[in-house]
Amino acid sequence: MIGLCLGLAGAVWAQLPLPAFTLAWNHTIEKIRWEEDYEVTPEGVLLQEARVRGTGAGMEIPDGAVLHDGAWHYRRAMPALQPLRLGRTPEAGDYQLCDGAECHPLSRWLGPPTASQPAVELWSCEVEGQR
Repeated sequence: MIGLCLGLAGAVWAQLPLPAFTLAWNHTIEKIRWEEDYEVTPEGVLLQEARVRGTGAGMEIPDGAVLHDGAWHYRRAMPALQPLRLGRTPEAGDYQLCDGAECHPLSRWLGPPTASQPAVELWSCEVEGQR
């Protein structure tokens, strides 16, 4: 089964049997929540839609965004990412990974963000034991 791998430079730290997920975080300065919905495909993780709940430093609302339920919704046409690289530091706080029903910090699978390991990558992979 195709799923989501978390790690760095091809080293797998965790595997999740997810066909899709939402990546969420709070802007480090403005403390405004951002959310991005991804589909996990054999080509990589494909951005479906993104939402932001406000504007601020470096947080311009993209052209064509629509305000709905208190958030600006928008889509960006871009190829699947393989991998999706995220900066992850103690100062910025942790990302949340949501499976549709629940959200959990990445620290659930990876431990807390550390200055010595300031990045993580997400990519589509064959999830072991889930074929």
